[in-house]
Amino acid sequence: MSKILTTESGAPVADNQNSAQAGIGGPLLIQDQQLIEKLARFNRERIPERIVHARGSGAHGYFEVTDDVTPFTKAAFLNTVGKRTDVFLRFSTVAGNLGAADAVRDPRGFALKFYTEQGNYDLVGNNTPVFFIKDPIKFPDFIHSQKRDPFTGAGEADNVWDYWSYSPESLHQVTWLFGDRGIPASYRHMNGYGSHTYQWVAEDGSAYWVKYHFKTNQGIRCLDADQAAELAGQDPDSHQRDLHQAIERGIFPTWTVYVQLMPVAEAAEYRFNPFDLTKVWPHSDYPLQRVGRLVLNRNPENVFAEVEQAAFSPNNFVPGIGASPDKMLQGRLFAYADAHRYRLGVNHTQLSINAPKATEAHNYGRDGYAAVNTGGRAKNYEPNSYDGPRQTDAPLAAPTAVSGWTGTHVAPQHAKDDDFFQAGELYRLMSKGEQDRLIANLAGSIGSVTRDDVVERVLPFFHAADADYGRRLEAAVKAIRQADEV
Repeated sequence: MSKILTTESGAPVADNQNSAQAGIGGPLLIQDQQLIEKLARFNRERIPERIVHARGSGAHGYFEVTDDVTPFTKAAFLNTVGKRTDVFLRFSTVAGNLGAADAVRDPRGFALKFYTEQGNYDLVGNNTPVFFIKDPIKFPDFIHSQKRDPFTGAGEADNVWDYWSYSPESLHQVTWLFGDRGIPASYRHMNGYGSHTYQWVAEDGSAYWVKYHFKTNQGIRCLDADQAAELAGQDPDSHQRDLHQAIERGIFPTWTVYVQLMPVAEAAEYRFNPFDLTKVWPHSDYPLQRVGRLVLNRNPENVFAEVEQAAFSPNNFVPGIGASPDKMLQGRLFAYADAHRYRLGVNHTQLSINAPKATEAHNYGRDGYAAVNTGGRAKNYEPNSYDGPRQTDAPLAAPTAVSGWTGTHVAPQHAKDDDFFQAGELYRLMSKGEQDRLIANLAGSIGSVTRDDVVERVLPFFHAADADYGRRLEAAVKAIRQADEV
């Protein structure tokens, strides 16, 4: 037997097809609760979309420990081989709006929430191990250059390359983005990376800097520019549809999880700054060590409630895991949580998708917009003599030594702290075909720039990375620009 349709206050609805009128054919009545309630709720169905990573998909699953890492971290969810922890993973594009197409040349967000017994641990990364910039004060300007121009209302190659021409540190990520992996064929067929450097602390107090790698077990599959343009036009929801249908069919995507570990004492003398987000740690220096596997096996029941309202913040740590001096990470420790307070309200952590599942949250936060957990009669201050929650006096991570004067400082220089050599190393790792496609992709984008000074400013970066890289790209750009002038 069907349930009775009610208003939000629980009163039965007599007619959900016809609005109340002042006589047949007359004006509508504001006293029609069902009409006013439905229209008012409809007007408020959308919340502000994310400024970046707006276009996203997600799924539930679990993380299983396969290898002993207890010598490196005391995190409880990693303390036993075979232990499983529930997770939620949100994939996304970065620059596109909520309704944008999936199959575009753009980094992909890879945000993972572990529902551990010590609280939620959020690991926020991308499908690339590096990023465009290394200081968060540059982030708003960088994103503005990639988004719609305030005058034309469209994305402009002039803006994109004008900004990059003043930011040589972007070259490594640009080489990733315009290479073969710049457009993944699906979310299932790409790797994920924590990207930033984090800290692990063992039970004995020994500390390590750590980088996370999620290697897809489906194999890497990517699209070229023509394939992506066709797919984006035919099915803008291609990545969302692929992930959803695969899980519905019981084809559960998996990733093998690895870490690179650097003893804390080695960071100061390393040949480049290990906290620089524009650089990778060579595997020859710090080999991958397997930790576990990630499995996605359940689709969200409601995309808005579970994907759109999912809130990730890299400052959600658990004992045994902490932050590093990575400047971009330091900025994101504030910015991510603050974005969610704006979008979802100060009580967004009480939403089902964001609330702890393997433990309970106990604190003195009260009230505010959309408060669900009001705390009842419990006191809202600490310390108190009413048996309220108390601090543990056990720090989550190890302390980091600091010294010197406050101020705006350039990062301390290491022997190989230039912006070009890793981009060159990446180029030289590519096959001839991969290099050809990279040059074609870059030339197509730079060739569309209308200002000569921007082109002249950015091309030397590629020469500095690798002589062949620069020579071939300059020739290809010149050919495109000359053809446009005919």
